[in-house]
Amino acid sequence: MSVFKKFVGQTAIYGLSNIATRILNFFLTPLYTNVYAPGVYGVFTLLYSYASILNAVLAFGMETTYFRFLSKEKDKQLVYSNSFWGVTVVAILFLILGLSAAGPIALWLQGDKTGIDYKPFVQYFVWILSIDAICVIPFAKLRADERPVRYAVVKIANIGVFIGLNLFFILVLPAIIKNHGPGYDFFHKYYQPNWVGYVFVSNLIASIVTLILLIPEIAKVHFRFNTAMFTNMLSYSWPILIANISFIINENLDKILLERYLPIEISTRDVGIYGACCKLAIFMNIFIQAFRLGAEPFFFSHSKNENAPRTYATIMHYFIIVVCMIFVGLMANIDVLKYFIGHKFWVGLPVVPILLFAYVCLGIYMNLSVWYKLSDQTRYGFYISAVGAVLTILLNIFFIAKYSYMASAWASLIAYLVMMILSYVLGQKNYPIPYDLSSALTYIGASAIVVIILYFGFHNNIFAGNILLIAFLGFAFYREKDNFKKLIKRQASI
Repeated sequence: MSVFKKFVGQTAIYGLSNIATRILNFFLTPLYTNVYAPGVYGVFTLLYSYASILNAVLAFGMETTYFRFLSKEKDKQLVYSNSFWGVTVVAILFLILGLSAAGPIALWLQGDKTGIDYKPFVQYFVWILSIDAICVIPFAKLRADERPVRYAVVKIANIGVFIGLNLFFILVLPAIIKNHGPGYDFFHKYYQPNWVGYVFVSNLIASIVTLILLIPEIAKVHFRFNTAMFTNMLSYSWPILIANISFIINENLDKILLERYLPIEISTRDVGIYGACCKLAIFMNIFIQAFRLGAEPFFFSHSKNENAPRTYATIMHYFIIVVCMIFVGLMANIDVLKYFIGHKFWVGLPVVPILLFAYVCLGIYMNLSVWYKLSDQTRYGFYISAVGAVLTILLNIFFIAKYSYMASAWASLIAYLVMMILSYVLGQKNYPIPYDLSSALTYIGASAIVVIILYFGFHNNIFAGNILLIAFLGFAFYREKDNFKKLIKRQASI
């Protein structure tokens, strides 16, 4: 029972910090969608989509590799130094090359569109991505050292700076200029109304602050580098890199393809609408990411325990229950959540239930992925994610022109569903874990049926939705009551 208490406790702290940062960030969405037109918000969405893909490249799977080698190697400090210097050198090279090529990259991004200068945006993102990459391994060390509170403090400080600067640039400065307030003579000369670049400037400053806060962890890096160990680390990490890129493609390429395959007069508008509606699925993503932050180091540290497979199965069981509850709960209250985005974005709301169910599949897949990471068969992660990426690309290319962002939403669902099934089948052959498949399918199927009834039968009526939510919670509690009693008895006996 202490194993579960430790896992739940650390995941709760990671979860609270992740929830705090994501929710605070989410509350910027109504600000953005009311200040910026869908076309401008489309630029915002597009650039962050590219940035997400590059983030995966710059980390090149070294975070997971770091956790794995900590459990294998005796010299923990050398593992840390190798991981940090490997990522940092790549980040510095990217910074130099990215700044040198900012002009051509900006012209390529701009394409046939006029009125927006992409070059400063490219420069900001090159700096942001480089700094964030350098922070990856220090953050991983905090997780490996089981310091979730310190991790949470740094993350919350990052989002606090980001939000504060956004409010300053988007609300405070315009008010100062409008009312001839303090600093008017200086600000009105340089301030650009409704310039989306202020968001990126805020992000850059927040990243710099994060790097400064992580100096104590960076100071623990030694000037040591073992080529033989790093070669082994690369052989483990490159399939994870490809898998991560494929995963990020599944998450972000749809926005990029929307911008490329829709007519120019509606492309950035539809990207903006789709990007804003994707934000409504953030609460599901929050839980999944919080779970991953706590689960990944736990899975590695617990792998040598003889009861590890059963522990992983139990964690999966309750994970599925929670994600299904979140799925139903969010759809039950979508009529309230939609007010967090501007009304001109509501036309895209039909993508939300599709994306939420896609995230259910994604969360289960991420939980299932423990088998190939623990068995050092990371190539399977590459194979599975590659299948998902190919599906994402092909489905978007073939159907965007006709169905716009609805095609992108369905492509995400199909890709994650296929990845989930493939990971389960291959995992049971190569690293069997006694998952309760019948129970999992029951909860997933029941939550999907409830959402379908709510969407088509009650048209997302909030009262009917919450009645159905209560019914689903009662169903889950009834099925799990015996397990809850056992857990309570074990707790009492400790």
